[in-house]
Amino acid sequence: MEDLVLGLDTFGDIPADDSGMPVSHAAAIRQVVEEAVLADELGVDVIAVGEHHRPEYSISTPETVLAGIASRTSRIKLASGVTVLSSDDPVRVFQRFATVDAISRGRAQTILGRGSFTESFPLFGYDLSDYDLLFEEKLELFVKLLDEEPVTWSGTTRAALDNAEVFPKTESGRLDTWVGVGGSPQSLVRTARHGLPLMLAIIGGSPERFEPHIDLYRRAAEQFGTHPHPVGMHSPGFVADTDEEAKELYYPSYKVIRDRIGALRGWPPVRRAEFDAEVEHGSMYIGAPETVARKIARTITALGVGRFDMIYSAGDQPASARMRTVELFGAKVAPMVRDILAG
Repeated sequence: MEDLVLGLDTFGDIPADDSGMPVSHAAAIRQVVEEAVLADELGVDVIAVGEHHRPEYSISTPETVLAGIASRTSRIKLASGVTVLSSDDPVRVFQRFATVDAISRGRAQTILGRGSFTESFPLFGYDLSDYDLLFEEKLELFVKLLDEEPVTWSGTTRAALDNAEVFPKTESGRLDTWVGVGGSPQSLVRTARHGLPLMLAIIGGSPERFEPHIDLYRRAAEQFGTHPHPVGMHSPGFVADTDEEAKELYYPSYKVIRDRIGALRGWPPVRRAEFDAEVEHGSMYIGAPETVARKIARTITALGVGRFDMIYSAGDQPASARMRTVELFGAKVAPMVRDILAG
């Protein structure tokens, strides 16, 4: 697969320092920049950073961090993963990413979504009862902005625009834009209707269960007469020198953050047996380079996706271990995946 994209994704989790203590939010942001610089040097295709407004995560404005990464890298694609469009303003999102695109010489990519957390809604004065309407209307406006022509638009979630020009324009004439989807059929069809590439969040269970979702997206694109772009996916993972080391580095931090979030959502605490089963059969890509590469290749083949981003941070793993997982992914996992698929 010549056009296969292999990337890394982080939520800006707060890692531990050499003494085992969590670092500051500021240090965590700087850590992500260093990880992205290493990924660029090793040939990783894309680095995606998520938007969150919770104490466990350091990045609330992905485009600001991406602008910093842009100034220290030369080739890696710079993506959000995702930008919570529902609680932001589409015009400002476009302007900020168009600015990153200028700084990076065309490497910016925004992945728009509704987000899996809801803290941004009350923070910015939005009513959760408008959850679906906010995204529907704002995505509609954002798609108009992508043409980089004067925009006329009206809706109920922001002020109307009448023949409005939005600046800056991109040098290419179109900002690289995807939609991140958790799997709802309505979201898949909406993405196809707008003719945008699809990024699936596959964070648990057998990845093969998403085959019908990908098929629906492609059939919907055909019916709407839009372009059925190659589908992307992101899933959690972690790479170390051995399978056992990877699991032991990942699990304790993962359990803490998973149980903390699960308590808010009515989930029972995760058990080690469930984690091990997910690593073996589900959507966690954790282990030595060959183990992770073979599993990624199997998933890409099974689903026919054109992009795989590995979410490589979960809680307070040591910063040194996170740098090692970036190093192993870029130097060993990504080349192995390409070799397996070419064989």
